[in-house]
Amino acid sequence: MKFTLSWLKRHLETDASVEEICYALTDLGLEVEDVVNPMDTLGDFTVAYVKEAEKHPDADKLRVCQVETDDGMQQIICGAPNARAGIHVVLCKPGMYVPGIDTTIGVGKIRGVESFGMMASERELELSDEHDGIIELSGEPAVGSKFVDWLAANAPEKIDPMIEIAITPNRPDALGVRGIARDLAARGLGTLLPCPTPTIDAKFASDIGVRIDADALDDCPVFYGRLIKGVKNGPSPAWMQAALKAIGLRPISMLVDVTNYFTYDQNRPLHVFDADKVNGNLRVHRAKGGETLVALDDKEYTLSEGMLAISDDNAVESIAGVMGGLETGCTEDTVNVFVESAYWTPIRVAQTGRMLKINSDARYRFERGVDPAFTPDGLDHAVAMIQEYCGGEASEVVVAGDVPDVSRQYKLDTDRVQSLVGMDIPAATQVATLEALGFVVDGDQATPPTWRPDVLGSADLVEEVARIASLTKLVGVPMSRPEVGVAKPILTPMQKREAMARRTVAALGYNECVTYSFIDKASAELFGGGSDAVMLGNPISTDMSHMRPSLLPGLLAAAARNQARGFADMALFEVGPVFHGGEPEEQEVLATGLLVGHTGPRDPHGARRAVDTYDAKADAEAVLSAIGAPEKLMVLRGANNWWHPGRSGKLSLGPKNVLAGFGEIHPKVLKAMGVKGPAVAFAVHIAKPPFPKKSTSTRPALQISELQAVDRDFAFVVDNEVEALALINAAKGADKALIADASVFDQFTGEKAEAQMGEGKKSVAITVRLQPKDATLTDKDIEAVSAKIVDKVNKATGGTLRS
Repeated sequence: MKFTLSWLKRHLETDASVEEICYALTDLGLEVEDVVNPMDTLGDFTVAYVKEAEKHPDADKLRVCQVETDDGMQQIICGAPNARAGIHVVLCKPGMYVPGIDTTIGVGKIRGVESFGMMASERELELSDEHDGIIELSGEPAVGSKFVDWLAANAPEKIDPMIEIAITPNRPDALGVRGIARDLAARGLGTLLPCPTPTIDAKFASDIGVRIDADALDDCPVFYGRLIKGVKNGPSPAWMQAALKAIGLRPISMLVDVTNYFTYDQNRPLHVFDADKVNGNLRVHRAKGGETLVALDDKEYTLSEGMLAISDDNAVESIAGVMGGLETGCTEDTVNVFVESAYWTPIRVAQTGRMLKINSDARYRFERGVDPAFTPDGLDHAVAMIQEYCGGEASEVVVAGDVPDVSRQYKLDTDRVQSLVGMDIPAATQVATLEALGFVVDGDQATPPTWRPDVLGSADLVEEVARIASLTKLVGVPMSRPEVGVAKPILTPMQKREAMARRTVAALGYNECVTYSFIDKASAELFGGGSDAVMLGNPISTDMSHMRPSLLPGLLAAAARNQARGFADMALFEVGPVFHGGEPEEQEVLATGLLVGHTGPRDPHGARRAVDTYDAKADAEAVLSAIGAPEKLMVLRGANNWWHPGRSGKLSLGPKNVLAGFGEIHPKVLKAMGVKGPAVAFAVHIAKPPFPKKSTSTRPALQISELQAVDRDFAFVVDNEVEALALINAAKGADKALIADASVFDQFTGEKAEAQMGEGKKSVAITVRLQPKDATLTDKDIEAVSAKIVDKVNKATGGTLRS
């Protein structure tokens, strides 16, 4: 967004300097990107007086001038046709840089005659494109005075600073100079000048009518227009031309320039039709597809079905909200015009502009949002200006549709500025700030102005107050501490668990990954997800269309990328949320680890081995122990189908409360994800272990027995179908107070085992640790417990003690 200082002062009464204005704009969130101030490049040029001017002895078109300067009389050679005695000129001394010709002036000889400087034209000083002669200064300026002082008094538009600011998408009101002035006035850099809507003296009913098709009302709720007869098109006034040139627009004619002017002045794009070229009435409608139009940029465009267009009784004459048509455009011969001011919805304009690849000022503003309530007022402003400079008589206003109601109210809680921003701003100041920005405050309710579509809640009110007050005034304040004792912990038990799980897995040697919460549908389906309930409405890419049902897709993708770069052995983990449905209660936090490859590098001793299910099980148990899960957990089959069916399991408190899954990843999943095995993993449900009933910051006392433990080994003959876990659980249940642990240390299976023990039989050897607490165990005590173990295993599995 570009504007000049004089343009700004048409809306803001201020004595602030350019530097103060630029600082305030950036601080208000309207970052200044560039400032072009002619004063910076013209400050060294001075006024001189041509005392004499004679023909050059060796050139007919050159004159040898004796010029009176502040350094005395100087000889300057000049080829300008108006170089003569008795005029005041602009002097460029030797050593000065001339911006228009990108040259530093020096002392030189021209056809054998020395020249000590140059007398400048407007183009050489970048004041205009005029270069037919040197600048002649009116009046009697003092020799040696600053040229910029003469400009300030006689042609201030020539040295008008131009400011360019960056506009964020949420501030469409700042795409008009008045919106910028309003912000500066609220900051206190001046007073916002009134801008009353002119009254139009309607002389007749319009010959051109307007209607909006019913199916187009959603994207064009209102259309205003007026017919003006008897206009005389010509150049726009000098002040308008200077303003448009300063921001990079080429003045064309008054009827065209007025639309560009209000586009930048009030963020109100307009369009002017040559009424004599309009056949019948105008109609706003959706294109059927295939209609063509030669637009004002001399390019032909083909409309697609659903685009909005403005047509007369014969053909399409304008691409609604984007660009008008060349056929009904205004020329020097235009006598009667129809001025359009309509409201087009941002989404439709953006879609049309992108499909047709048209970038216009109108599209840029409509797709960000213009003030719908200003639609009729913008029309009258433009009509009044056209009548002022082009004459003509205006018709009664033509209206189709209704101005959309965008009014809304939000509660103004003046205490939220302190809680949200940390600034202490009096309530009266907050109300005054909002009212200066155009808000209507009634009690504790604030109504945003129609030109601020970005204000959508009470927090936005706080942002406006803080923005105008300046966040540079925000002072860091230490958080309050209790006067006595230790501060109360603020982390929730779940937050503590997450931190402990993350710390534990990292201590086990895993490297943490942070992956996206959204993945592609195919990967989600591999892990039980991919339903419509977790599909994103506006994904950033096709590979991120669904919320993840597991952390394993992201970890496996990371493993595949590492393997592609030559890293075969890795341990990766992530702690984060997964999504089983679209509701908040269908989200949970998992701690997931992935082991790929082998346990270590190759070595001559053969200590390296492939990772297996027991590595994943041990790490899962370590995490569960760290977050407070009970020590004695059930190991069950029946893990989800992305685990290997025979080399996986789950740790649970009973058959329903599953705390973790572990095991090898299914080969089909590894192939689909592009990972070369072996690969094992675990997934811990952090929230499922029961939380302690009493919260305490200390650990229970460590219970260590001084009595020596006793290990006893048992070998049982059981059926091949009997799981080793069944033997372990039976042995532990024989005497829960005395038996500390039980584990398998050997098994004998196969043809040889069946030859010795019978068909369908195997031998499983377990070791049981007995830990006395009151007295040392005697042989009798040990034999009694052993008998209980054998009996318990026999009843649970049918196993007999191997002889």
